[in-house]
Amino acid sequence: MPHSTTTDELEIIISGGGPKKPGGGGPGDGGDGSSGGGGSALPQRVYVTGITIGMGAILMFFMALVSAFIVRKGMGNDWRAFAIPRVLWLNTAILLASSGTMIYARRLFKRGDSAGFRHWWAMTTMLGLLFLAGQLIAWRQMVASGFYLATNPSSSFFYVLTAAHGAHLLGGIFALGYVGWLRLRKLTLETATEVAALYWHFMDGLWIFLFLLLLLGR
Repeated sequence: MPHSTTTDELEIIISGGGPKKPGGGGPGDGGDGSSGGGGSALPQRVYVTGITIGMGAILMFFMALVSAFIVRKGMGNDWRAFAIPRVLWLNTAILLASSGTMIYARRLFKRGDSAGFRHWWAMTTMLGLLFLAGQLIAWRQMVASGFYLATNPSSSFFYVLTAAHGAHLLGGIFALGYVGWLRLRKLTLETATEVAALYWHFMDGLWIFLFLLLLLGR
């Protein structure tokens, strides 16, 4: 009956049971509870702007180190060249691969494939950890060849630059773990993956730049 239908619609509106918004059916918004339920009170662009500002600050920090690298190399004749550890080539390939798995994970997320998203997100995290392990191997190879932190300005910059990048990448790995396996409370999974992906790709590009600097500027 028309009267009964109108009453039912009013009950739905009062109880907040209106139709779902488009796009709300991602893996994090489904029944697995991974979105944290509460969602975000702020639009996604706020978080994107925040991480962009953060990346700008990180970039300025590394540019200061690079400027010091260039100035110090040109100051005297005590700069000693050293062989770049070969494992850095493999590490670079691993980090590039992690950006690829990150892109694929986010593509699966947008398709609503929760299991696939989790799998490739975990793969990205593992590749990040593998990269850090490779950096430790590179340090051991430097030590084995007689280049310690204080041996020469060239080796000092090698350790400082790789350590600084590794520390920032470790922060990204923690972020991946938080987004992938912990319950989000302040933002949606869609926003969290967007912000984490921006940071991860930034760290990837930053490493490529640093690797070329160490390779060509040593």
